[in-house]
Amino acid sequence: GAKALALSLMADTSILTLDLSDNWLQGEGAAAIAEMLKENGYVSAIDLSDNKLGVEGAKAFSAMLLENTTIVSLQLSGNEFDDHAAEYLAAAITANSKVEILDLSYNMFGDKAGEILGMAIAENTGLKELKISWNHFHSQGAAALAKGLGANIFLKVLDVSYNGFGNSGAAALGEALKANNVLEELNVGNNRISVEGALHIAAGLKENKTLKRLNMTRNPMQSEGCCGVLKALQANSGTGIEILDLPDIPVNKELAELCDAVKILFPNLLLRRGGNMKLQRKSQSKVELQTRPKVVGNSQNAVA
Repeated sequence: GAKALALSLMADTSILTLDLSDNWLQGEGAAAIAEMLKENGYVSAIDLSDNKLGVEGAKAFSAMLLENTTIVSLQLSGNEFDDHAAEYLAAAITANSKVEILDLSYNMFGDKAGEILGMAIAENTGLKELKISWNHFHSQGAAALAKGLGANIFLKVLDVSYNGFGNSGAAALGEALKANNVLEELNVGNNRISVEGALHIAAGLKENKTLKRLNMTRNPMQSEGCCGVLKALQANSGTGIEILDLPDIPVNKELAELCDAVKILFPNLLLRRGGNMKLQRKSQSKVELQTRPKVVGNSQNAVA
């Protein structure tokens, strides 16, 4: 099926966006589509998510990206890419400067892939948005990936949520934020970042001027970690932060007062807890919802 489709698209000049997601094309089907994209100079966005492409698919698409100059958006999430596949993809990321949006989330990349992809990201000159969430980057691989971010001067959006960055990965991200003056959005949600890691990121925020949105939800950083992040914003008059998502934790007195102080300092800053609620001082008086009493007797005399 993929071969037949690829043949018909080889000389097509009208299709600009191609969605082949969730079709189980596997390696052989991916190779057929990749060969077509070497010839087709019109498709600029392609979604091949959830196709079980594996190492063979990664190899085929990497070879294609060394030749193709029209693809701007490439979705490759959920394709069972592992550390071996990362070697092929890294070569393409290093050499290709046309792809601006790349989604590699929901794959099987580990620490080795973190090192390989980190070096590639450092060399890349085209990517503006990279999603690499839901993989298996832990301390060492996470640190290498973050180091690559620090060296990249083009990437504006980075999503590394649902990995295992931990405190060492957070420390590397903190250092990257000190050096990077391009990144605008960073999602580090659900990365096992505790108080120590949060304070490392805070150290980076104290110097960073360009980051506009930071998502730190679902991390065990406690009130102390949240306070550290807010204090970093207080100390950075030139911060660009517009939206800050913090974990959904009980708000103690110190955190509530810090929130108030930061809101006064940056009136346009949106502080959210758990990703969807404004972080505000909790009112001591709780409104209890009561069920409406049953109406007994004459409805005209009933009191709602």
